[in-house]
Amino acid sequence: MKILQKIVKLLFSRMTIVAMLIAAQIVFLVLAIWKLGEIFVYIYSFFTVLSLLVVVYIISKKDNPSYKLAWVIPILTFPLFGGFFYLIFGGDKPSKRFRKNLNHAYTVSSNIMHQDPRIYESLLKQDKSAAMQTRYIWNYGGFPVYGNTATEYLTPGEKKFERLLTELKKAEHFIFLEYFIIQPGIMWDSILNILIEKVAKGVDVRLVYDDVGCLQTLPYKYYLTLRSMGIKCEVFNKFEPVLSIRMNNRDHRKIVVIDGHTGFTGGINLADEYINAYEKYGYWKDASIMIQGEAVWNLTVMFLQTWIFCTGMEEDFTQYMPQHFCQEEFLSDGYVMPFGDTPFDDESVSEYVYLNMINKAHSYLYINTPYLITDNEVLTALCLAAKSGVDIRIVTPGKPDKWYVHMVSQAYYQPLIESGVRIYEYTPGFMHSKTFVSDDATAIVGTINLDFRSLYLHFECGVWMYHSQAVMQVKEDFLKTLEICREITIMDCKKVSILKRFVRIILRAFAPLM
Repeated sequence: MKILQKIVKLLFSRMTIVAMLIAAQIVFLVLAIWKLGEIFVYIYSFFTVLSLLVVVYIISKKDNPSYKLAWVIPILTFPLFGGFFYLIFGGDKPSKRFRKNLNHAYTVSSNIMHQDPRIYESLLKQDKSAAMQTRYIWNYGGFPVYGNTATEYLTPGEKKFERLLTELKKAEHFIFLEYFIIQPGIMWDSILNILIEKVAKGVDVRLVYDDVGCLQTLPYKYYLTLRSMGIKCEVFNKFEPVLSIRMNNRDHRKIVVIDGHTGFTGGINLADEYINAYEKYGYWKDASIMIQGEAVWNLTVMFLQTWIFCTGMEEDFTQYMPQHFCQEEFLSDGYVMPFGDTPFDDESVSEYVYLNMINKAHSYLYINTPYLITDNEVLTALCLAAKSGVDIRIVTPGKPDKWYVHMVSQAYYQPLIESGVRIYEYTPGFMHSKTFVSDDATAIVGTINLDFRSLYLHFECGVWMYHSQAVMQVKEDFLKTLEICREITIMDCKKVSILKRFVRIILRAFAPLM
Protein backbone atom coordinates (compact mmCIF):
# COMPACT_ATOMS: atom_id res chain seq x y z
CA MET A 1 0.00 0.00 0.00
CA LYS A 2 2.83 2.38 0.90
CA ILE A 3 4.58 1.61 -2.38
CA LEU A 4 1.39 2.42 -4.31
CA GLN A 5 1.01 5.69 -2.43
CA LYS A 6 4.61 6.64 -3.26
CA ILE A 7 4.02 5.85 -6.93
CA VAL A 8 0.83 7.95 -7.03
CA LYS A 9 2.57 10.80 -5.20
CA LEU A 10 5.47 10.69 -7.65
CA LEU A 11 3.17 10.60 -10.70
CA PHE A 12 1.27 13.69 -9.59
CA SER A 13 4.27 15.58 -8.22
CA ARG A 14 5.32 18.91 -9.67
CA MET A 15 8.59 17.39 -10.88
CA THR A 16 6.79 14.70 -12.89
CA ILE A 17 4.22 17.07 -14.35
CA VAL A 18 6.82 19.62 -15.44
CA ALA A 19 9.09 16.86 -16.78
CA MET A 20 6.22 15.40 -18.81
CA LEU A 21 5.36 18.81 -20.25
CA ILE A 22 8.98 19.36 -21.28
CA ALA A 23 9.18 15.81 -22.68
CA ALA A 24 6.00 16.45 -24.67
CA GLN A 25 7.60 19.54 -26.20
CA ILE A 26 10.69 17.53 -27.12
CA VAL A 27 8.64 14.72 -28.67
CA PHE A 28 6.55 17.23 -30.61
CA LEU A 29 9.65 18.95 -32.00
CA VAL A 30 11.29 15.64 -32.94
CA LEU A 31 8.17 14.33 -34.69
CA ALA A 32 7.53 17.64 -36.41
CA ILE A 33 11.08 17.82 -37.79
CA TRP A 34 11.02 14.13 -38.68
CA LYS A 35 7.71 14.30 -40.57
CA LEU A 36 8.60 17.52 -42.32
CA GLY A 37 11.89 15.95 -43.36
CA GLU A 38 10.08 12.96 -44.85
CA ILE A 39 7.67 15.19 -46.77
CA PHE A 40 10.02 17.92 -47.88
CA VAL A 41 13.49 16.93 -48.96
CA TYR A 42 14.74 20.51 -48.73
CA ILE A 43 13.65 20.71 -45.06
CA TYR A 44 15.60 17.51 -44.34
CA SER A 45 18.58 19.02 -46.11
CA PHE A 46 18.19 22.29 -44.20
CA PHE A 47 18.28 20.63 -40.77
CA THR A 48 21.15 18.35 -41.80
CA VAL A 49 23.19 21.32 -42.99
CA LEU A 50 22.22 23.15 -39.79
CA SER A 51 23.62 20.25 -37.77
CA LEU A 52 26.89 20.32 -39.71
CA LEU A 53 27.20 24.07 -39.18
CA VAL A 54 26.48 23.59 -35.48
CA VAL A 55 29.26 20.97 -35.29
CA VAL A 56 31.69 23.42 -36.91
CA TYR A 57 30.54 26.10 -34.46
CA ILE A 58 31.01 23.76 -31.47
CA ILE A 59 34.53 22.80 -32.58
CA SER A 60 35.51 26.46 -32.96
CA LYS A 61 34.29 27.44 -29.47
CA LYS A 62 36.51 27.77 -26.42
CA ASP A 63 34.43 25.21 -24.53
CA ASN A 64 35.97 22.20 -22.83
CA PRO A 65 36.88 19.53 -25.44
CA SER A 66 35.02 16.81 -23.50
CA TYR A 67 31.86 18.92 -23.53
CA LYS A 68 32.26 19.49 -27.27
CA LEU A 69 32.65 15.77 -27.96
CA ALA A 70 29.62 14.89 -25.86
CA TRP A 71 27.50 17.09 -28.18
CA VAL A 72 29.19 16.33 -31.51
CA ILE A 73 28.53 12.57 -31.22
CA PRO A 74 24.72 12.77 -30.88
CA ILE A 75 24.48 15.60 -33.44
CA LEU A 76 26.30 13.56 -36.08
CA THR A 77 24.34 10.44 -35.09
CA PHE A 78 21.01 12.25 -35.49
CA PRO A 79 21.77 15.07 -37.96
CA LEU A 80 18.10 15.71 -38.71
CA PHE A 81 17.40 17.31 -35.34
CA GLY A 82 20.70 17.09 -33.41
CA GLY A 83 21.88 20.58 -34.30
CA PHE A 84 18.47 22.08 -33.58
CA PHE A 85 18.48 20.58 -30.08
CA TYR A 86 21.95 21.90 -29.38
CA LEU A 87 20.71 25.41 -30.13
CA ILE A 88 17.98 24.87 -27.51
CA PHE A 89 19.90 22.99 -24.80
CA GLY A 90 23.60 23.14 -25.55
CA GLY A 91 24.41 26.81 -25.65
CA ASP A 92 25.78 28.73 -22.70
CA LYS A 93 23.84 31.95 -23.21
CA PRO A 94 20.95 32.65 -20.83
CA SER A 95 17.92 34.73 -21.78
CA LYS A 96 18.37 38.49 -22.05
CA ARG A 97 16.37 38.99 -18.87
CA PHE A 98 18.42 36.41 -16.97
CA ARG A 99 21.68 37.99 -18.15
CA LYS A 100 20.44 41.52 -17.43
CA ASN A 101 19.42 40.66 -13.86
CA LEU A 102 22.69 38.83 -13.27
CA ASN A 103 24.82 41.65 -14.63
CA HIS A 104 22.93 44.15 -12.49
CA ALA A 105 23.51 42.09 -9.35
CA TYR A 106 27.25 41.83 -9.97
CA THR A 107 27.68 45.41 -11.19
CA VAL A 108 26.21 47.03 -8.08
CA SER A 109 28.62 45.07 -5.88
CA SER A 110 31.76 45.45 -8.00
CA ASN A 111 32.87 48.69 -6.35
CA ILE A 112 32.63 47.50 -2.76
CA MET A 113 35.22 44.71 -2.92
CA HIS A 114 38.78 45.81 -2.19
CA GLN A 115 42.00 43.88 -1.70
CA ASP A 116 43.99 45.17 1.26
CA PRO A 117 47.51 45.50 -0.21
CA ARG A 118 49.06 44.91 3.22
CA ILE A 119 47.47 41.46 3.44
CA TYR A 120 48.60 40.51 -0.03
CA GLU A 121 52.16 41.79 0.51
CA SER A 122 52.37 39.91 3.80
CA LEU A 123 51.34 36.66 2.10
CA LEU A 124 53.69 37.34 -0.80
CA LYS A 125 56.64 37.55 1.59
CA GLN A 126 55.68 34.24 3.22
CA ASP A 127 54.83 32.23 0.14
CA LYS A 128 54.91 33.55 -3.41
CA SER A 129 53.11 30.49 -4.78
CA ALA A 130 50.19 30.92 -2.37
CA ALA A 131 50.04 34.65 -3.11
CA MET A 132 49.80 33.90 -6.82
CA GLN A 133 46.78 31.68 -6.18
CA THR A 134 45.03 34.49 -4.31
CA ARG A 135 45.93 36.96 -7.04
CA TYR A 136 44.20 34.73 -9.60
CA ILE A 137 41.01 34.49 -7.49
CA TRP A 138 41.01 38.25 -6.90
CA ASN A 139 41.61 39.15 -10.55
CA TYR A 140 39.14 36.69 -12.07
CA GLY A 141 36.71 35.93 -9.25
CA GLY A 142 36.58 39.35 -7.66
CA PHE A 143 37.06 38.18 -4.06
CA PRO A 144 39.96 39.38 -1.87
CA VAL A 145 42.02 37.43 0.66
CA TYR A 146 41.87 38.35 4.37
CA GLY A 147 43.67 37.98 7.66
CA ASN A 148 41.82 38.60 10.93
CA THR A 149 39.59 35.56 10.40
CA ALA A 150 39.23 32.40 12.48
CA THR A 151 38.39 29.07 10.86
CA GLU A 152 36.81 25.87 12.15
CA TYR A 153 36.43 22.70 10.09
CA LEU A 154 33.15 20.92 10.82
CA THR A 155 32.62 17.27 9.96
CA PRO A 156 30.41 15.27 9.80
CA GLY A 157 27.09 17.00 9.21
CA GLU A 158 25.96 16.44 12.80
CA LYS A 159 28.79 18.64 14.05
CA LYS A 160 27.95 21.44 11.62
CA PHE A 161 24.27 21.21 12.58
CA GLU A 162 25.06 21.58 16.28
CA ARG A 163 27.40 24.53 15.66
CA LEU A 164 24.96 26.20 13.30
CA LEU A 165 22.13 26.07 15.85
CA THR A 166 24.42 27.61 18.47
CA GLU A 167 25.43 30.50 16.21
CA LEU A 168 21.91 31.13 14.90
CA LYS A 169 20.68 31.58 18.47
CA LYS A 170 23.26 34.36 18.91
CA ALA A 171 21.97 36.38 15.94
CA GLU A 172 20.83 39.89 16.84
CA HIS A 173 20.64 41.76 13.53
CA PHE A 174 20.42 39.57 10.42
CA ILE A 175 20.58 36.00 9.15
CA PHE A 176 21.18 35.18 5.47
CA LEU A 177 20.75 31.61 4.17
CA GLU A 178 21.30 30.32 0.63
CA TYR A 179 20.86 26.59 -0.01
CA PHE A 180 20.53 24.13 -2.86
CA ILE A 181 18.35 21.65 -0.92
CA ILE A 182 15.98 22.18 2.00
CA GLN A 183 13.69 19.46 3.32
CA PRO A 184 11.36 19.50 6.34
CA GLY A 185 12.62 17.23 9.11
CA ILE A 186 14.73 17.32 12.24
CA MET A 187 17.39 19.60 10.75
CA TRP A 188 15.25 22.14 8.90
CA ASP A 189 12.46 22.22 11.50
CA SER A 190 14.99 23.00 14.26
CA ILE A 191 16.50 25.80 12.20
CA LEU A 192 13.11 27.14 11.16
CA ASN A 193 11.97 27.40 14.79
CA ILE A 194 14.99 29.59 15.56
CA LEU A 195 14.39 31.72 12.47
CA ILE A 196 10.77 32.32 13.50
CA GLU A 197 11.91 33.34 16.99
CA LYS A 198 14.48 35.71 15.54
CA VAL A 199 11.96 37.32 13.19
CA ALA A 200 9.71 37.99 16.17
CA LYS A 201 12.62 39.84 17.79
CA GLY A 202 13.16 42.04 14.75
CA VAL A 203 16.06 40.13 13.16
CA ASP A 204 16.23 40.47 9.36
CA VAL A 205 15.97 36.85 8.14
CA ARG A 206 16.36 36.08 4.44
CA LEU A 207 16.46 32.78 2.58
CA VAL A 208 17.17 31.79 -1.03
CA TYR A 209 16.64 28.20 -2.16
CA ASP A 210 17.16 26.59 -5.55
CA ASP A 211 13.93 25.49 -7.21
CA VAL A 212 15.30 22.34 -8.84
CA GLY A 213 17.29 21.36 -5.76
CA CYS A 214 14.10 21.56 -3.68
CA LEU A 215 11.76 20.22 -6.36
CA GLN A 216 11.19 16.91 -4.56
CA THR A 217 11.71 18.15 -1.01
CA LEU A 218 9.55 21.27 -0.57
CA PRO A 219 5.86 21.91 -1.30
CA TYR A 220 5.03 24.03 -4.33
CA LYS A 221 5.33 27.76 -3.54
CA TYR A 222 6.85 27.04 -0.14
CA TYR A 223 8.32 30.53 -0.24
CA LEU A 224 4.82 31.90 0.42
CA THR A 225 4.63 29.84 3.60
CA LEU A 226 7.94 31.26 4.79
CA ARG A 227 6.93 34.80 3.90
CA SER A 228 3.78 34.40 5.99
CA MET A 229 6.09 33.67 8.94
CA GLY A 230 7.99 36.92 8.39
CA ILE A 231 10.96 35.30 6.63
CA LYS A 232 12.00 37.05 3.43
CA CYS A 233 12.30 34.25 0.89
CA GLU A 234 13.19 34.01 -2.80
CA VAL A 235 13.44 31.09 -5.21
CA PHE A 236 16.45 30.86 -7.54
CA ASN A 237 15.79 30.19 -11.24
CA LYS A 238 12.27 28.74 -11.00
CA PHE A 239 11.73 25.40 -12.71
CA GLU A 240 9.18 25.96 -15.46
CA PRO A 241 7.68 23.64 -18.13
CA VAL A 242 9.53 25.40 -20.96
CA LEU A 243 12.49 24.23 -23.03
CA SER A 244 15.33 26.42 -21.83
CA ILE A 245 19.10 26.07 -21.35
CA ARG A 246 19.01 28.17 -18.19
CA MET A 247 17.34 25.28 -16.35
CA ASN A 248 20.84 23.76 -16.24
CA ASN A 249 22.21 26.67 -14.21
CA ARG A 250 21.47 25.92 -10.57
CA ASP A 251 22.46 27.64 -7.32
CA HIS A 252 24.49 24.84 -5.73
CA ARG A 253 25.86 27.07 -2.96
CA LYS A 254 25.30 26.52 0.76
CA ILE A 255 25.82 29.78 2.62
CA VAL A 256 24.90 31.08 6.06
CA VAL A 257 25.85 34.58 7.25
CA ILE A 258 25.04 35.75 10.79
CA ASP A 259 25.39 39.43 11.71
CA GLY A 260 28.13 39.83 9.11
CA HIS A 261 30.89 38.30 11.22
CA THR A 262 30.05 34.56 11.24
CA GLY A 263 29.66 32.44 8.12
CA PHE A 264 29.26 28.82 7.04
CA THR A 265 29.66 27.00 3.74
CA GLY A 266 30.48 23.48 2.55
CA GLY A 267 28.67 20.45 1.21
CA ILE A 268 25.94 20.16 3.81
CA ASN A 269 22.37 21.00 2.78
CA LEU A 270 19.45 21.46 5.17
CA ALA A 271 18.02 17.93 5.05
CA ASP A 272 18.13 15.00 7.47
CA GLU A 273 20.36 12.65 5.46
CA TYR A 274 23.18 15.22 5.82
CA ILE A 275 23.14 14.76 9.60
CA ASN A 276 22.48 11.00 9.47
CA ALA A 277 19.08 11.38 11.10
CA TYR A 278 18.17 8.50 8.82
CA GLU A 279 20.16 6.26 6.52
CA LYS A 280 19.89 7.04 2.83
CA TYR A 281 23.12 5.73 1.27
CA GLY A 282 24.79 4.26 4.31
CA TYR A 283 26.61 6.71 6.58
CA TRP A 284 26.69 10.21 5.05
CA LYS A 285 30.15 11.78 5.31
CA ASP A 286 30.13 15.51 4.71
CA ALA A 287 32.11 18.61 5.57
CA SER A 288 31.59 22.30 6.25
CA ILE A 289 33.68 25.27 7.29
CA MET A 290 32.81 28.02 9.75
CA ILE A 291 34.64 31.33 9.52
CA GLN A 292 34.46 34.30 11.86
CA GLY A 293 35.95 37.66 11.02
CA GLU A 294 36.67 39.88 8.06
CA ALA A 295 36.56 37.13 5.39
CA VAL A 296 32.84 36.60 6.05
CA TRP A 297 32.33 39.73 3.96
CA ASN A 298 32.92 37.68 0.79
CA LEU A 299 30.09 35.29 1.71
CA THR A 300 27.82 38.23 2.53
CA VAL A 301 28.46 39.81 -0.87
CA MET A 302 27.79 36.46 -2.62
CA PHE A 303 24.44 36.17 -0.87
CA LEU A 304 23.43 39.75 -1.60
CA GLN A 305 24.38 39.33 -5.27
CA THR A 306 22.00 36.36 -5.44
CA TRP A 307 19.34 38.30 -3.53
CA ILE A 308 19.52 41.25 -5.90
CA PHE A 309 19.41 38.89 -8.88
CA CYS A 310 16.21 37.29 -7.55
CA THR A 311 14.48 40.48 -6.38
CA GLY A 312 15.84 43.24 -8.59
CA MET A 313 16.02 45.41 -5.46
CA GLU A 314 18.89 47.67 -4.46
CA GLU A 315 20.86 47.04 -1.26
CA ASP A 316 23.11 49.11 0.96
CA PHE A 317 25.95 46.60 1.27
CA THR A 318 27.86 48.61 3.86
CA GLN A 319 25.35 47.95 6.65
CA TYR A 320 26.20 44.23 6.49
CA MET A 321 29.99 44.50 6.79
CA PRO A 322 31.70 42.40 9.50
CA GLN A 323 32.66 45.40 11.65
CA HIS A 324 29.19 46.97 11.54
CA PHE A 325 27.78 44.85 14.36
CA CYS A 326 31.02 43.63 15.92
CA GLN A 327 33.39 46.16 17.48
CA GLU A 328 35.71 43.53 18.93
CA GLU A 329 38.99 42.74 17.20
CA PHE A 330 38.83 39.59 15.10
CA LEU A 331 41.24 36.71 15.69
CA SER A 332 43.91 36.15 13.07
CA ASP A 333 44.20 32.59 11.80
CA GLY A 334 46.33 32.52 8.68
CA TYR A 335 44.87 33.73 5.40
CA VAL A 336 41.26 33.08 4.40
CA MET A 337 39.65 33.66 1.00
CA PRO A 338 36.01 32.70 0.36
CA PHE A 339 35.32 32.77 -3.38
CA GLY A 340 32.36 32.26 -5.68
CA ASP A 341 31.96 31.01 -9.22
CA THR A 342 29.31 31.69 -11.85
CA PRO A 343 28.82 29.93 -15.20
CA PHE A 344 28.47 33.26 -17.03
CA ASP A 345 31.76 35.03 -16.36
CA ASP A 346 33.68 33.28 -19.18
CA GLU A 347 36.14 31.97 -16.59
CA SER A 348 36.15 28.52 -14.98
CA VAL A 349 37.27 29.89 -11.61
CA SER A 350 36.51 26.77 -9.56
CA GLU A 351 38.36 24.46 -11.92
CA TYR A 352 41.38 26.76 -12.17
CA VAL A 353 41.59 27.11 -8.39
CA TYR A 354 41.64 23.31 -8.14
CA LEU A 355 44.21 23.10 -10.96
CA ASN A 356 46.38 25.64 -9.15
CA MET A 357 46.42 23.44 -6.06
CA ILE A 358 47.21 20.33 -8.07
CA ASN A 359 50.01 21.95 -10.05
CA LYS A 360 51.60 23.68 -7.04
CA ALA A 361 51.53 20.68 -4.69
CA HIS A 362 55.05 19.56 -3.66
CA SER A 363 54.59 16.80 -1.09
CA TYR A 364 50.95 15.67 -1.05
CA LEU A 365 47.41 16.47 -2.17
CA TYR A 366 44.41 14.79 -0.53
CA ILE A 367 40.94 15.08 -2.10
CA ASN A 368 37.43 14.14 -0.95
CA THR A 369 34.81 14.22 -3.69
CA PRO A 370 31.44 12.54 -4.29
CA TYR A 371 32.00 12.56 -8.05
CA LEU A 372 35.25 12.05 -9.95
CA ILE A 373 34.22 13.11 -13.44
CA THR A 374 37.08 15.26 -14.65
CA ASP A 375 37.94 16.83 -17.96
CA ASN A 376 41.26 16.13 -19.66
CA GLU A 377 42.96 19.14 -18.04
CA VAL A 378 42.29 17.99 -14.46
CA LEU A 379 42.99 14.35 -15.31
CA THR A 380 46.33 15.27 -16.90
CA ALA A 381 47.30 17.52 -13.99
CA LEU A 382 46.56 14.79 -11.43
CA CYS A 383 48.46 12.17 -13.40
CA LEU A 384 51.47 14.43 -14.00
CA ALA A 385 51.66 15.45 -10.34
CA ALA A 386 51.56 11.81 -9.24
CA LYS A 387 54.19 10.83 -11.82
CA SER A 388 56.36 13.66 -10.47
CA GLY A 389 56.31 12.17 -6.98
CA VAL A 390 53.44 14.03 -5.31
CA ASP A 391 51.42 11.79 -2.98
CA ILE A 392 47.91 12.18 -4.41
CA ARG A 393 45.02 10.37 -2.75
CA ILE A 394 41.34 10.66 -3.62
CA VAL A 395 38.35 9.34 -1.64
CA THR A 396 35.06 8.69 -3.44
CA PRO A 397 31.80 7.09 -2.18
CA GLY A 398 31.49 3.43 -1.35
CA LYS A 399 27.72 3.67 -1.66
CA PRO A 400 26.84 6.19 -4.39
CA ASP A 401 23.69 8.27 -4.69
CA LYS A 402 23.53 7.76 -8.47
CA TRP A 403 24.80 4.42 -9.82
CA TYR A 404 25.42 5.71 -13.36
CA VAL A 405 27.41 8.72 -12.13
CA HIS A 406 29.52 6.46 -9.91
CA MET A 407 30.19 4.20 -12.91
CA VAL A 408 31.60 7.22 -14.72
CA SER A 409 33.78 8.02 -11.69
CA GLN A 410 35.07 4.44 -11.70
CA ALA A 411 35.93 4.78 -15.39
CA TYR A 412 38.62 7.29 -14.36
CA TYR A 413 40.21 5.01 -11.75
CA GLN A 414 42.53 3.01 -13.99
CA PRO A 415 44.41 5.86 -15.76
CA LEU A 416 44.80 7.64 -12.42
CA ILE A 417 46.04 4.56 -10.55
CA GLU A 418 48.44 3.67 -13.37
CA SER A 419 49.96 7.16 -12.96
CA GLY A 420 50.44 6.69 -9.22
CA VAL A 421 47.28 8.30 -7.82
CA ARG A 422 45.81 6.31 -4.93
CA ILE A 423 42.01 5.92 -5.06
CA TYR A 424 39.86 4.92 -2.09
CA GLU A 425 36.16 4.23 -1.66
CA TYR A 426 34.46 5.21 1.59
CA THR A 427 33.05 1.87 2.73
CA PRO A 428 30.54 3.06 5.40
CA GLY A 429 28.45 4.91 2.84
CA PHE A 430 28.32 8.11 0.80
CA MET A 431 31.22 10.56 0.65
CA HIS A 432 29.72 14.00 -0.02
CA SER A 433 32.60 16.18 1.26
CA LYS A 434 34.32 18.47 -1.23
CA THR A 435 37.76 19.13 0.25
CA PHE A 436 41.31 19.67 -1.02
CA VAL A 437 44.33 19.86 1.30
CA SER A 438 47.98 20.15 0.31
CA ASP A 439 51.44 20.27 1.90
CA ASP A 440 50.21 21.21 5.42
CA ALA A 441 49.72 24.72 4.01
CA THR A 442 46.61 25.16 1.87
CA ALA A 443 43.10 23.75 1.86
CA ILE A 444 39.73 24.33 0.18
CA VAL A 445 36.37 23.44 1.69
CA GLY A 446 33.29 24.24 -0.33
CA THR A 447 30.39 23.17 -2.52
CA ILE A 448 32.39 22.38 -5.66
CA ASN A 449 32.31 18.81 -6.95
CA LEU A 450 34.85 17.39 -9.39
CA ASP A 451 32.27 17.11 -12.16
CA PHE A 452 31.18 19.11 -15.17
CA ARG A 453 28.03 20.52 -13.58
CA SER A 454 29.87 22.06 -10.65
CA LEU A 455 32.78 23.29 -12.71
CA TYR A 456 30.85 24.69 -15.67
CA LEU A 457 27.09 25.00 -15.08
CA HIS A 458 26.38 25.77 -11.43
CA PHE A 459 26.81 28.74 -9.13
CA GLU A 460 29.32 27.50 -6.54
CA CYS A 461 31.48 28.70 -3.68
CA GLY A 462 34.38 27.62 -1.51
CA VAL A 463 36.87 28.83 1.08
CA TRP A 464 40.59 28.82 0.22
CA MET A 465 42.85 28.83 3.31
CA TYR A 466 46.57 29.17 3.94
CA HIS A 467 48.07 28.14 7.29
CA SER A 468 44.74 28.39 9.07
CA GLN A 469 43.99 25.88 11.81
CA ALA A 470 41.32 24.33 9.60
CA VAL A 471 44.01 23.25 7.09
CA MET A 472 45.45 20.68 9.46
CA GLN A 473 41.94 19.73 10.63
CA VAL A 474 41.08 18.83 7.02
CA LYS A 475 44.26 16.75 6.72
CA GLU A 476 43.74 14.92 10.02
CA ASP A 477 40.14 14.12 9.12
CA PHE A 478 41.21 12.82 5.71
CA LEU A 479 43.82 10.46 7.18
CA LYS A 480 41.36 9.25 9.79
CA THR A 481 38.79 8.61 7.07
CA LEU A 482 41.28 6.47 5.13
CA GLU A 483 41.20 3.95 7.99
CA ILE A 484 37.64 2.98 7.03
CA CYS A 485 38.12 3.14 3.26
CA ARG A 486 38.98 0.45 0.74
CA GLU A 487 41.86 1.20 -1.58
CA ILE A 488 41.16 0.42 -5.21
CA THR A 489 43.96 -1.50 -6.93
CA ILE A 490 44.84 -1.86 -10.57
CA MET A 491 43.63 -5.48 -10.35
CA ASP A 492 40.22 -4.25 -9.21
CA CYS A 493 40.05 -2.13 -12.36
CA LYS A 494 41.04 -5.04 -14.61
CA LYS A 495 38.56 -7.48 -13.07
CA VAL A 496 35.61 -5.49 -14.41
CA SER A 497 33.47 -7.40 -16.92
CA ILE A 498 33.52 -6.49 -20.62
CA LEU A 499 29.86 -5.42 -20.47
CA LYS A 500 30.52 -3.09 -17.55
CA ARG A 501 33.57 -1.65 -19.27
CA PHE A 502 31.46 -0.93 -22.35
CA VAL A 503 28.75 0.81 -20.30
CA ARG A 504 31.41 2.90 -18.55
CA ILE A 505 32.89 3.98 -21.88
CA ILE A 506 29.49 5.07 -23.18
CA LEU A 507 28.62 6.90 -19.97
CA ARG A 508 32.01 8.58 -19.82
CA ALA A 509 31.58 9.91 -23.36
CA PHE A 510 28.38 11.68 -22.30
CA ALA A 511 29.52 12.61 -18.78
CA PRO A 512 29.62 16.37 -19.55
CA LEU A 513 25.88 16.27 -20.28
CA MET A 514 24.87 14.45 -17.08
